[in-house]
Amino acid sequence: MGKRTSMIHLNPMIEFADQQCKAQGTRLTPKRKLLLKGLIQANKALSAYELIDYCKTHFNESIPAMSAYRILEFLEHNQLVHKLHLANKYIVCAHMSCNHSHGVSQFLICKQCALVKEISLQQPLLDELAHTAKAAGFDQINQQLEIASLCNLCEQPKTI
Repeated sequence: MGKRTSMIHLNPMIEFADQQCKAQGTRLTPKRKLLLKGLIQANKALSAYELIDYCKTHFNESIPAMSAYRILEFLEHNQLVHKLHLANKYIVCAHMSCNHSHGVSQFLICKQCALVKEISLQQPLLDELAHTAKAAGFDQINQQLEIASLCNLCEQPKTI
């Protein structure tokens, strides 16, 4: 995919994120836009340090680690990115620019190639999970699920 093609998809996402922040009374500053743009262009989950390296390599911009973590926290709080806790990485919300509501995000993470797919589970299943946790003596504080998986490409037998 050339630069022109990726910019066609990138600009509306950044514009939507900018408008969403304004609607919430916050700002998508140039550094925040830069990190968000890096996650969008990378098209995969990245750790904070991987994202810092990505921005240095692709945008020739240096971002201190503490700033990157604060920015990622801001982007997560504003529902523009998700933190994958098991992998300690961040990924752009697949539904960031949709104008309709979505369920609780669930993530299928390929353990071989690190591909991440964001899906939504039906409310009855989420209720059952909460009920099961309660029966085991736990109260759910977060419904996000991260499921280690193999994507279809990685589980196909390799032919030589």
